[in-house]
Amino acid sequence: MRKYATLPCLLAAVSLYSAQAQPKKTTTNISNALTTPPSRSVTLNPDTAVVTMHDVTIKGQKVPYKAIAGTQPVWDADGKAIAGIFYNYYERTDVKDRSTRPLVISFNGGPGTPSVWMQIAYTGPRLLNIDDEGYPVQHYGIRENPHSILDIADILYIDPANTGFSRVLEKDAPKEKFFGVNADIKYLAEWINTFVSRHNRWASPKYLIGESYGTTRVSGLALELQNAQWMYLNGVILVSPTELGISRNGPVDAALTLPYYAATAWYHKALSNDLQSKDLNAILPEVEQFTINELIPAISQGGFLDDQKRKAIAAKMAHYSGLSEKVILQHNLNVPAQFYWKELLRDKGYTVGRLDSRYKGIDRADAGESPDYNAELTSWLHAFTPAINIYLREELKFDTDLKYMMFGPVHPWDRNNDNTGENLRQAMAANPWLHVMIQSGYYDGACDYFNAKYSMWQLDPGGKLKDRLSWYGYRSGHMMYLRKDDLSTGNEDIRNFIRNSIPKPGQAAKY
Repeated sequence: MRKYATLPCLLAAVSLYSAQAQPKKTTTNISNALTTPPSRSVTLNPDTAVVTMHDVTIKGQKVPYKAIAGTQPVWDADGKAIAGIFYNYYERTDVKDRSTRPLVISFNGGPGTPSVWMQIAYTGPRLLNIDDEGYPVQHYGIRENPHSILDIADILYIDPANTGFSRVLEKDAPKEKFFGVNADIKYLAEWINTFVSRHNRWASPKYLIGESYGTTRVSGLALELQNAQWMYLNGVILVSPTELGISRNGPVDAALTLPYYAATAWYHKALSNDLQSKDLNAILPEVEQFTINELIPAISQGGFLDDQKRKAIAAKMAHYSGLSEKVILQHNLNVPAQFYWKELLRDKGYTVGRLDSRYKGIDRADAGESPDYNAELTSWLHAFTPAINIYLREELKFDTDLKYMMFGPVHPWDRNNDNTGENLRQAMAANPWLHVMIQSGYYDGACDYFNAKYSMWQLDPGGKLKDRLSWYGYRSGHMMYLRKDDLSTGNEDIRNFIRNSIPKPGQAAKY
């Protein structure tokens, strides 16, 4: 399960905002039926909404918007609420015709994490306080996000059951209804149907965006919404995608991480001068071609690979990875990622991060096969946890004694019958309007960039859909948007993807 990130993925740059810069926080009713405040209790009210009015300046333009922090029920077959799902919904208020206004529905991953990461670090109107490379700084807080996509699309962030403020309400509620690849997809599709109906968004162009395990979720949702809810999408955005149920066992699985190793070694200046002197984008294509044309065939021969050829392959792997030929040969050309995170900077006394190898950690001992902890995840939780609690409770006025769960109790998670990549392909084949964009960080070791490319290639083995599939790489990790430059570029790529995937007036959905 190496490619499944334990963290949803999201984070971005946020500084403390002054009292003068704070947005308006007027709580207003939208309807008697929909607006119910939460209670100061550790018991969740499954159907609530608190509305506040704000504005944000995006790309030099002032954008007024309404924020709804609320819960909406999940019902059983008898109409009884068995869970309350927490959400944040941002709607631009100076738009007269919402039928043409895109709606972006956003998930993070884990499984077991809420939508905090992308909400306050990537696409949302508010940004947490970190430095330009994504490291935490104090004071904790939030500020405006000048790169948010709220200028061109309304955004819904959903926290699945037992994440954030969402809760399964009934002790006896069947866990299999919520905690598994296909169960998760099924109940969330029903929930989205209800939300779209409540907020009159059936006419709007619709997009799903998921990060990490959220990419598994939205890939499955694309088909489930289409087949079971009769809701058709314009786009799916996969940020740091998982394997999506696409098989890559054996030599392919062993080889595909090498380009990521090369990127990590380049960042830490662990390569020889001939490579280190080149730009990252100049060396990666070379490593990718070696991986496909030489490394996979070599590993496929196993113990029958000629000794001279084995040593030549190990030498090239060492040249590209920053490791020694000796340790590569000791691993039979198959170096596990956990060992790589421990080994690359071992002589300097550091480990590198799993989700973002730019981050360095310090272990109790330099010896060992894997790092003691995930340096990047500790750093991110340091920044995100205070920021989201400040934001939801103080700015969005969701006043509750519930704990906001950054990682919730959702295990064991049933990963059986994960066909989400094939689900996405089927949805694209049946819907000529559906486009897919993939975003990857070069320094992500949990859902590495070359595995993401491989998934894209395997999504469409016949090549008939490739004009609707695109991939973008960024010089950061799992949460590529934490780096200031990639926050700007990544959002602009999403903005262009949305613009380009909306059909022209009168354009029919047909081949």
